[in-house]
Amino acid sequence: MRLTHINVFAFVEQQQLIPNLFRTEYRKIVSVLCKRFGFDQVEIAEDIAGDTFLTAWQTWPYKGVPPNPTAWLYNVAKNKAKNYLQRNTVFESKVSVELKITSPDSYETEIDLSPQNINDSQLQMMFAICHPCISPEAQIGLSLRILCGFGIEEIANAFLTSKETINKRLFRAKKKLREEKIKIEFPGISEIDERLSPVLTTIYLLFNEGYYSVSQNKTIRQELCFEAMRLCTMLTENKNTNRPQVNALLALMYFHASRFEARLSKDGELILYDEQDTSLWNTDLISKGGYFLNYAATGNQISKYHLQATIAYWNTQKADTKEKWENILQLYNHLLQLEYSPIAALNRTYALSKVNGKQNAIIEAEKLRLINNHFYFMLLGELYTGIDNKEAKSNFKEAFSLAKTQAEKQTIKKKIDKL
Repeated sequence: MRLTHINVFAFVEQQQLIPNLFRTEYRKIVSVLCKRFGFDQVEIAEDIAGDTFLTAWQTWPYKGVPPNPTAWLYNVAKNKAKNYLQRNTVFESKVSVELKITSPDSYETEIDLSPQNINDSQLQMMFAICHPCISPEAQIGLSLRILCGFGIEEIANAFLTSKETINKRLFRAKKKLREEKIKIEFPGISEIDERLSPVLTTIYLLFNEGYYSVSQNKTIRQELCFEAMRLCTMLTENKNTNRPQVNALLALMYFHASRFEARLSKDGELILYDEQDTSLWNTDLISKGGYFLNYAATGNQISKYHLQATIAYWNTQKADTKEKWENILQLYNHLLQLEYSPIAALNRTYALSKVNGKQNAIIEAEKLRLINNHFYFMLLGELYTGIDNKEAKSNFKEAFSLAKTQAEKQTIKKKIDKL
């Protein structure tokens, strides 16, 4: 069939529109259908959602983009789901008659794609996917696929692995969730805080996967971060999950995201904190971080997210004052008492150098012995610079050999050249 100039315009339009709609609507359709069918039929839900977009791809270039594309997609998805349920009912009814057993209850074929049910379904799916019976890596992978609408290739790129590996990982995770008969539902009020913990961990790891990604693709890296923030925002918008630790995590991510544009040069080179152009810090995101941090200041428990968010807040304060670094140092001391982390200990050492000088910080840093971490050697290189430049150069060379991205290697190479 030859395309008219109108068809061509529609074709170009749908090529841009459908991928955008896929990213925002696929996850909603899958979550609602999974809730309706049960997690044991998650592949059916994914197939129906995928087939809905394939129908749009095949139809819109010739018939034109409908006035309300989202409503069109929902309507097609509903019809495909109803057809599936009706076929299933007919099949089971025939089997029941042949085997002379009681006829199964007919399926209720109404598919609820109302905004409220979409939000509830996504949140319930979040709790199901983040069940501790599967590994954190699998939780992140399923979150990217089902809750964020990422393709298998995008997920593979984010994890720096193959599509085959991701497919196997997701298959095993879904199988485990089915075997454990995990339901897509809200936890009881009494257990929400406990069940929130792996959900927040998954969101936090998803954000970090973007913020400290070793992928060369900057777009994917930022997208991971913003998807994590979107998922966390959904938790704050539900009265049952709008808890202080949720708001603290969202504040933490806003503060970190505010310095996105200052972290990389135009050439993609990593820019360290002390060398960032503070005029590039996003004041709107900083304000939003402050709003959620203030909202997190309720209750009588301080989570690691409260402490990390407050550290991140101080890092958005442009003045390089002793008060700033003393506050950061004390916050790291509290954080390490609450939950020890080698990276937190390393960051604390940097704050210590700002308060008590490089010599004291070197002593503390060398106790950590994080010999497989390039940030460890980068910090030692910074601390030794001006005190023992030969030792500084040696540490920067070690950092260079361990660095995973070209952007990091370029930054370290400049440090070495200066010495």
